Amino acid sequence: MHNPGTATQERFPAEDRFADGAQFIDGRLTRGTSGRTHAVIDPATGTEVFTYDLAGTDDVDAAVAAARAAFPGWASATPGERSDALHRFAAVLADRAEEFARAESLQCGKPLKLSREFDVPGTVDNTAFFAGAARHLQGQSAGEYSGDHTSYVRREPIGVVGSIAPWNYPLQMAAWKVLPAIAAGNTIVLKPAELTPLTSLLFAQAATAAGLPDGVINIVTGTGREAGEHLVGHPDVAMTSFTGSTGVGKRVAEVATATVKRLHLELGGKAPFVVFDDADLEAAVHGAVAGALINTGQDCTAATRAYVQRPLYEEFVARTAALMETVRLGDPFAPGTDLGPLISHAQRDRVAGFVDRARAYARVVTGGEAPGGDLAKGAYYRPTLIADAPQDSEIVQSEIFGPVLVVLPFDSDDEGIRLANDTPYGLAASAWSGSVYRANRATRDIKAGCVWINDHIPIISEMPHGGYKASGFGKDMSVYSFEEYTQVKHVMFDNTAVARKDWHRTIFGDR
Repeated sequence: MHNPGTATQERFPAEDRFADGAQFIDGRLTRGTSGRTHAVIDPATGTEVFTYDLAGTDDVDAAVAAARAAFPGWASATPGERSDALHRFAAVLADRAEEFARAESLQCGKPLKLSREFDVPGTVDNTAFFAGAARHLQGQSAGEYSGDHTSYVRREPIGVVGSIAPWNYPLQMAAWKVLPAIAAGNTIVLKPAELTPLTSLLFAQAATAAGLPDGVINIVTGTGREAGEHLVGHPDVAMTSFTGSTGVGKRVAEVATATVKRLHLELGGKAPFVVFDDADLEAAVHGAVAGALINTGQDCTAATRAYVQRPLYEEFVARTAALMETVRLGDPFAPGTDLGPLISHAQRDRVAGFVDRARAYARVVTGGEAPGGDLAKGAYYRPTLIADAPQDSEIVQSEIFGPVLVVLPFDSDDEGIRLANDTPYGLAASAWSGSVYRANRATRDIKAGCVWINDHIPIISEMPHGGYKASGFGKDMSVYSFEEYTQVKHVMFDNTAVARKDWHRTIFGDR
């Protein structure tokens, strides 16, 4: 592995943590067997953090075998035993919070204050939630639904779950995949994005430190084309959970169909931000900037399309642009930094391409460029506001995944709702109004898995996260997520003292 040097070591000593390899299989770190390596890059500086051996199909097979071997014991553990293990897991995560925060910021480029205040505490809270949920794996109460027969429903774990997580929130997405699965008694093989494997590996190590049995959580760090496809198509994997783009999600669904496995997809988003003319304009402006720039805009629920009723439109554009210009780009580890880089130079160039093409049909109000000076080495891009784009244009319809907000006017309430729904996506949305009637209508008529009112972006462990339309299906977090990692079994008892023959006679006659 590559020695990253003093500066990176001070941020997070990755070399020390993963000297034995970057695959976590059956409770220990091992090296990948693909014969190829991959470098984790600090997107703020463009320098290597460390280089690791990528997983091959043999590593996936070994991880699935470990998960399969661990399944009977973990599935037969009592809910209380699984709950106790997850409570210990939450405590270990809390004790190592600073280590996780630094690793997350180093590999993603997100400000350390975001990792410290959002990503890591959210993961600890999610772990504690599913520790409680583990004790509530239950079916329905018994009842006599057919003569003297008593029926009830059992909820049982599915088996080995194969999950693929994205690079934008590596720690939280690992938690959202792993926790409901193992709380319900499943075992798991997780493939994080090859760009950002550090916190997923730390997460699995923390689980082992908390006393979870070997093989319950396994991590394979390989490419999507090799390790990912092999995991999705593996015949011993009973369920696939994927978070990522809609295009890749379609490929995951195609591969999973061959083995008819359970499928959970959380895909792309293009969240509308609808501002009615009775909204608190200052609150809406601050909400738009925070909602659009969270995680440098690399968030499926980020505010990307602001629809503002015409009486407020020009003032909203001016004030939003002015507030964006105060956002401080810089070193993710510096206390004063508001916005870090994008995940890579390739992603920065992709975002820049969207903005440059939009100049032909829209107004770039602020931003629209990469900064110079010391930041030029990193994958930085200035907060960008675009106005007056046509509804059917690329910048409005396509997921950009960068610090770009597009603002369009609307006249009637009907038009605002219609425009909000006018993309293939339906993951999240927000509406801003002082009227309870307008707010209630927005929650009813906007087709998205989450609709915030007078806010944008907060999530909580107790409530579900997942989309409509091309944003996929299935829920993360909450009891809805927990139940998705179970299968339902109907059990029926004949309550008579002797075997009943009535219905047999009906079918076969007297014998």
